[in-house]
Amino acid sequence: MIAINHAPHLPKTFNRLAWSNLAAQSAEQIALAAAPIVAVLLLGVGEGRTGALQTALTLPFILFAIPAGLFADRISRRWLMAGAEGLRAAALFAILLLIWLDLLSLPLLAVLGFVAVCGTVAYSVAAPALVPSLVTPQLLPAANARIELARTIAFAGGPALGGVLVGWLGAAPAFGFAAALSVIAVVLLSGIYEPVRAPAPRRHPLQEIREGANFVLHHPLLRPVFITQFIFNTASFLLLAVFVPYAVRRLGLSATGVGITLGMYGAGMVAGALLATRVMRRLAFGTVIGLGPVTGFIAAGVMALTTVIPSPWLAGLSFFLLGAGPILWVISTTTLRQSVTPPSLLGRVSAINIMSYGARPLGSALGAIVGGFYGAEACLYLAAIIFGAQALVILLSPAVSLARQPEMVGEPAQA
Repeated sequence: MIAINHAPHLPKTFNRLAWSNLAAQSAEQIALAAAPIVAVLLLGVGEGRTGALQTALTLPFILFAIPAGLFADRISRRWLMAGAEGLRAAALFAILLLIWLDLLSLPLLAVLGFVAVCGTVAYSVAAPALVPSLVTPQLLPAANARIELARTIAFAGGPALGGVLVGWLGAAPAFGFAAALSVIAVVLLSGIYEPVRAPAPRRHPLQEIREGANFVLHHPLLRPVFITQFIFNTASFLLLAVFVPYAVRRLGLSATGVGITLGMYGAGMVAGALLATRVMRRLAFGTVIGLGPVTGFIAAGVMALTTVIPSPWLAGLSFFLLGAGPILWVISTTTLRQSVTPPSLLGRVSAINIMSYGARPLGSALGAIVGGFYGAEACLYLAAIIFGAQALVILLSPAVSLARQPEMVGEPAQA
């Protein structure tokens, strides 16, 4: 039994996964931060070409999430994750070698960065599908909180560390350090025991993809979660697309002030991840699911308020709330997904969840269009309206009525 006043004790094999996740996420963030810096400082490229580089580094999430989900449901998830991290390490070591040989070019950096992010996608899809086989259903919220805490720490500290490594030591050590972290992640994964799953019947890939999509889009709990997440990603990237010029022009922030304000997002994520297990123990499961979207709406309202009261403190509070509330959403909805999805479908369902990230370019494009015609203030009002829509979707769904975490489902009966 888990004591109410003590943190739950997670199995050693899961702790290896958690440390591996921290190493893998840190490698990703350091490399993602170092790539554009290297492109500008070492290769001398301009804004347009760095934009093309960033596109190459985000495309794998759209192109390869579904194939990664198929593999996660067909083969060992642990070996898929280890192979993905090995692929990322190889790509990063190749960048390191090209820098040493003075042969690195923007196309090579983009291709190798693309390959490295493909490893990120496979790891990110397989990890949530692996967790339920390593812990009991009662420990799923705590395990997901630990995974998200590692991701949050990497998200908050990785870009800064990447910039410092490039600035102090040069480009090569930054990629070398990231590659070494990927190798550590592989080593940690090698010590994990993954229970053997029954072999899945081989069918046409499109049939398997359709099965995963139909499960999500027809499930009364998962469908509103997916829609809410898609709308949330659109609204959050609409806000982010215009915040920096708005903060400088309207709020009078310096570059340092903008960085500190944006850093409140990471601080909120860390705070939310640290408190998640305690919050989920004290509140109804459905209430926690609703907290994230509602907090996102409040955060957007606070940001819109800065158009009337131009205070950097309000902007910082907005970003803190935007980090703290939605991290509870990620942890609770991941637990929900793991509980109601048959084990043989978890990889594809996890992949469909990641496909909701495809709304991020939509939000950025919306910010560019609306901001260009009507200004940043209009974007902030529009973001608040869209955040309100995602809160409404989840509040009208049966997910917020759940008193407790659903019972784990098994495999459906075979005909």
